[in-house]
Amino acid sequence: MVLAFRNTLLTSRIALPLKCQKASRYAPRGLCRVVRAEAESEAVDVEPIPSDPLEAEINTTPPKQFRNTGPDPEKFKVQEGTLGKIIAASFPLVLRAGSGAVCSGYKVELEKDEGQSSYTFLTAAGNRVKESSEVSAFTRPESPIEIYEFEGCPFCKKVREAVSILDLDVIFYPCPQGGTTWRPMANELGGQKQFPYMVDPNTGVAMYESDAIIQYMFDTYGDGSVPRVLDLGILTTVTAGLGLLPRMGSGSRARASKIPEEPVVLWGYEASPFVKVVREMLCELEIPYLLKTCARGSSKRNDMLDKAGHFQVPYLEDPNTGEAMFESAYIVEYLEKTYAK
Repeated sequence: MVLAFRNTLLTSRIALPLKCQKASRYAPRGLCRVVRAEAESEAVDVEPIPSDPLEAEINTTPPKQFRNTGPDPEKFKVQEGTLGKIIAASFPLVLRAGSGAVCSGYKVELEKDEGQSSYTFLTAAGNRVKESSEVSAFTRPESPIEIYEFEGCPFCKKVREAVSILDLDVIFYPCPQGGTTWRPMANELGGQKQFPYMVDPNTGVAMYESDAIIQYMFDTYGDGSVPRVLDLGILTTVTAGLGLLPRMGSGSRARASKIPEEPVVLWGYEASPFVKVVREMLCELEIPYLLKTCARGSSKRNDMLDKAGHFQVPYLEDPNTGEAMFESAYIVEYLEKTYAK
């Protein structure tokens, strides 16, 4: 099934005639490529190709109902034996000044507590905190953007921060060192052994270079202005890299695994250390996942509340088994038990 999926994905993308152009705006020093698919001018009878290359083999819309097989969520509780791991995973949050923790245009205000069912993290003295952002006014992609990357790469981390700030849903294809599934595919699709590599099925654009990808995302799905914390040149990359050091490269090397037929669904955001340890495991096992980004100010916090009865990240849904679960330690254990060889 995995081989068939890989072949279908490659065929879907190369079946259309492609014209490669340099992107003057998104390609500093000419290092990135922008690929646009253009239809032939002649009338030819061909089988329609899905707008989303994954549509033919993978349904990224999870089932409506999952069995919650994990423990009840407990806010800010660190499971026994994982404190050191969580502390180390918190370093990027500090060194990157919270980048990826809140959505673009994040706003907090007090409103009267009238028993609203919407998400809030605090109620007191008859009032509740209401969080919002500007992302609802931005263009939203119809299909998830696809990114080939790996956890221990500072350039990839910068792009993941942009994804959280823009509240984008993205399918991540983990490409750790030694990976035999998505890394070779990324090399074949893009023609270079370089990460991150982004494919946007909504526009036909594919590109390398983290800074170019970030600018493209903010131009296409934001207000065009890249936040200062992502626009500091080498300082951005250095702080992103230093923040990863305490985890000693976790999530950077592939382990033997069974690749699921469909991507799992991970609810979370870049700045959460609890989400990070889950991403590390997903990357090591080369498990593709649809990230439902829900940083502070995201309306998807209400979506999770409606779906699961709680809001807490990470939250994992596995359409391959029908199971869903909170708590990072339990999720890591589940992934190990289900997909590691």
